[in-house]
Amino acid sequence: MPEKPRAVYTHGHHESVLRSHTWRTAANSAAYLLPHLRPGMSLLDIGCGPGTITADLAELVAPGHVTAIDTAEGVVLQAGETVAVRGLTNVTCEVGDVYEPDPGKTFDVVHAHQVLQHLGDPVAALAAMRRACAPGGLVAARDSDFSGFTWYPEVPALRDWLSLSLRVTRANGGEPDAGRHLLSWAHQAGFTDVTATASVWCFATPADRTWWSDLWADRVTSSSLATQAITYGYATRSDLHRLAEGWREWGASPDGWFTVLHGEILCRP
Repeated sequence: MPEKPRAVYTHGHHESVLRSHTWRTAANSAAYLLPHLRPGMSLLDIGCGPGTITADLAELVAPGHVTAIDTAEGVVLQAGETVAVRGLTNVTCEVGDVYEPDPGKTFDVVHAHQVLQHLGDPVAALAAMRRACAPGGLVAARDSDFSGFTWYPEVPALRDWLSLSLRVTRANGGEPDAGRHLLSWAHQAGFTDVTATASVWCFATPADRTWWSDLWADRVTSSSLATQAITYGYATRSDLHRLAEGWREWGASPDGWFTVLHGEILCRP
């Protein structure tokens, strides 16, 4: 058997990363999918993370069952706690592989949020999602597009942060501009019926600016991204602290505005 492509998760699971992930909901991260969900559907959530999106999806398809998988045992346990706190009994959380999501089973909906950008072979992953999708079902994926991020004011350190993020993710075998590639990857994976859309997160209120800038100041100095940047020789600890200060400078601006661009696909097998 050939060795599977690398799937290095650039950001890791530092508290600053999970602070962002637990903010995510089906409404702010899967709105393109929601009109297609119905009670009684079975759903596979790939790369479920701490389970906040998973729980929302489970409520929408109940009494249908949701299987949530992630490669990291720690966040799978956290996802289980999330659904338990919400009182959901129609969710199974388990460690799983995106390239073999749940052998032998098919689902009405196969969903992945912010997963494909980190994979060495996103086309193979989409092909695996296609195999896991039942006839007449739906494959849904949403990924950010780092080079499409925009912000104001133009803090120079944020441009350096973006360049570093692109460089580290690509060194890990991923594609940080995945959003713009999703339609092409879906076609390469054998889908012919694909709807491609885009949406953004926008951080522009004082509370949002504080939250977004603080978590990125922490991520750029303390998460796996920071460790890898130093290990690869792309940045020094001093460089990273300069980037963190740039984030805090942006967050302190009363005119601060930041958008995160996402590509989205809905695919019929």
